[in-house]
Amino acid sequence: MISASAHQDDLTRVELTWVEKRIEYWIRFGQEAGAQILDRNRRVVLFRPGAIFAVVRWAANDYGTIISRIDIVRAVAPGNAYQTLPFVRPGGEILLRIEGWRHVEGVLRHVDSVEALGIDPADVDPDHWRHVAHWMRAGEAPRPYSEARHRAWLRRREVGR
Repeated sequence: MISASAHQDDLTRVELTWVEKRIEYWIRFGQEAGAQILDRNRRVVLFRPGAIFAVVRWAANDYGTIISRIDIVRAVAPGNAYQTLPFVRPGGEILLRIEGWRHVEGVLRHVDSVEALGIDPADVDPDHWRHVAHWMRAGEAPRPYSEARHRAWLRRREVGR
């Protein structure tokens, strides 16, 4: 159900599918503005402009995995530029895009380490997710997110308002 304060046209829609051991698309983190159940295996989750979320897509056929991917995205306001992504309408600002299960697992472990600090990954400095993407694509370990960096991000965000 969509909250009364959210205008449906302003929201980013992410279609999720779950067919056990075949197609598994899920939200790893992010503050949903609402959800719509389409059928037994599909639902749409909605995000307000500015919300940061992670969507994981994994699919397999009779021969093994055919896609493993994680995208960390910031939902955009209507009229703003955006990048397109499968199953994300209209699209969003892509902060991180990683493919291959080994790399996806690395990002998921990184998200776990942020949560272990007591920080919601949706509140992390967007530049940090870009940093993680760049270093992982280069085959290197990204710097861990820290409480000090998070405090600096929160202060910088307040000054920018």
